[in-house]
Amino acid sequence: MTNASTATINPDEAAHFGALAQDWWNPKGSSAMLHKLNPVRLGFIRHAIDAHWDGDAKALKPLAGKCALDVGCGAGLVCEPLARLGADVTGVDAAPENVAAAQAHAEGQGLPIRYVSDEVGALEGEFNLVTALEVIEHVTDPATFIAQLAARLAPDGLMILSTPNRTSQSKLGMITLAEGLGMIPKGTHDWDKFLMPDELTALIATAGLKVVETRGISFSPSRGLHLSDDLALNYIMSVATA
Repeated sequence: MTNASTATINPDEAAHFGALAQDWWNPKGSSAMLHKLNPVRLGFIRHAIDAHWDGDAKALKPLAGKCALDVGCGAGLVCEPLARLGADVTGVDAAPENVAAAQAHAEGQGLPIRYVSDEVGALEGEFNLVTALEVIEHVTDPATFIAQLAARLAPDGLMILSTPNRTSQSKLGMITLAEGLGMIPKGTHDWDKFLMPDELTALIATAGLKVVETRGISFSPSRGLHLSDDLALNYIMSVATA
């Protein structure tokens, strides 16, 4: 087990997300924004996979023979697509309620995904792909969290991170509007915990890794959520060993 000095789970955050577990897979429920965000994130992940391992963009299972770890997996919105891409997937989450919901949904889909409720620092083994999407802004110690992710990354592995930027645009868009209008459950975000790209890049470098590519996730009425060069609202990174 992870000792107290290396724990990164915030119990209040775990309780907040655990309370949403049974509604996680409802595209019109409390996680509706995640359902809209997920295709954008998965598009970036697929591009990063093909670029990192020089893969065929038309291949149906580019992760065949590889192990993937999704940290802060919730009820499995990222784990299940990774499994369908051929990976042997492990999902870890702070909330036992999320793990139970994830296991039940994966079984219903016939997907053999391993789910664990624990600190990422308590896990063993190495993974070819490590993902932590919209997670780092919820942990107690981002530097320790990144170091623990790096410890789970296999040599020549690929890491994908995404998180909101700490800007006036994100405060307006994600907290004032999205939480205020009920598109995201109130209390989901603490703007002061958002990391700017240069801050996250510094933590990544300290952990012995390097950023390969960074794209913004933007919103427009005509396109909805989409990848862009504008990092002001949210951004996603591919990371590799330095």
